[in-house]
Amino acid sequence: MLLGFDIGGTKCSVTLGTDKGSEVMEIIEKKVLPTDKSVYEMIDLLFATAEELLSKRSVSNEMISGIGISCGGPLSSKSGIILSPPNLPGWDNIPIVELAEKRFGKPVLLQNDANACAIAEWKYGAGRGYNNVVFLTFGTGMGAGLILDGKLYSGTNDLAGEVGHLRLAEIGPVGFGKAGSFEGFCSGGGIAQIAQMKVRQKLQMGQKVSFCNSLNDLPNLTAKIVAEAAYEGDEVAVDIYKTCAEYLGKGLSLLIDILNPEVIILGSIYGRAKSLLEPYMREMLEKEAITYSYQHCKIAPAGLSENIGDIAALTLAIESSFLKVNNGRGHK
Repeated sequence: MLLGFDIGGTKCSVTLGTDKGSEVMEIIEKKVLPTDKSVYEMIDLLFATAEELLSKRSVSNEMISGIGISCGGPLSSKSGIILSPPNLPGWDNIPIVELAEKRFGKPVLLQNDANACAIAEWKYGAGRGYNNVVFLTFGTGMGAGLILDGKLYSGTNDLAGEVGHLRLAEIGPVGFGKAGSFEGFCSGGGIAQIAQMKVRQKLQMGQKVSFCNSLNDLPNLTAKIVAEAAYEGDEVAVDIYKTCAEYLGKGLSLLIDILNPEVIILGSIYGRAKSLLEPYMREMLEKEAITYSYQHCKIAPAGLSENIGDIAALTLAIESSFLKVNNGRGHK
């Protein structure tokens, strides 16, 4: 039995599962919790929830083969510490692996969520059969997991793939503490910021916007609300996603030119809003990327869909013993 924790900026999940073979991971049960408590209250709740699920399934700690924790970076997988993720305020220098090992008495592996998802997609999803894979989270934040020459590349101190910090424009929405960053333009929070700017312009000029009635409603705008309006044909909403898509194309062009991957897999928002994003993204890729590299790079939504975070955490659980023995130097 495998136990996984997926810690996100807006929600967390606790998952029980089992590896059913080289191409299948089975989720037996999971519970989703909002990330709405102080750090150690949240951790205690996650652990208590795991114990409830284990008890419900009559699974003892001895029956757990490994535990995986997937969390937004920056973090140190080698020391098992969550450092200071921008989407998890207050989660500074948290020794999450030590806490989990004391609670459950089993090997625990912590990994950046983008890296964990990259491994999961490589083993079980849209990255199967490829040696050079880039996975982009494209959810609350924007990070990348890199599978290069058939193994995870995490860099000198676990900070490879922090593509959300790349500046794509001098002025723009703020993401990862930087205006005009990749995360600023291409994330849930970034899309909300773009929406606030464009909708404010319309409302101040006396124009109506179908999905926002007044300036007081601006803080309530989300990527989901805008996507729903765009699918209904709202021109302002379509334009908001066009802006996101164009910068997505710019960001992907940089990755294609530098890494020359076989496939780039886009998570979360891309899977739900592909038809809104892809045409404008492709236009920008054709303009910006090296032609021969782009022609040999497939771009696809996550094959594991909405289960990717859970399967990523369970994949880390499988890897926990192997990677701890090898000092967390990467999946092989």
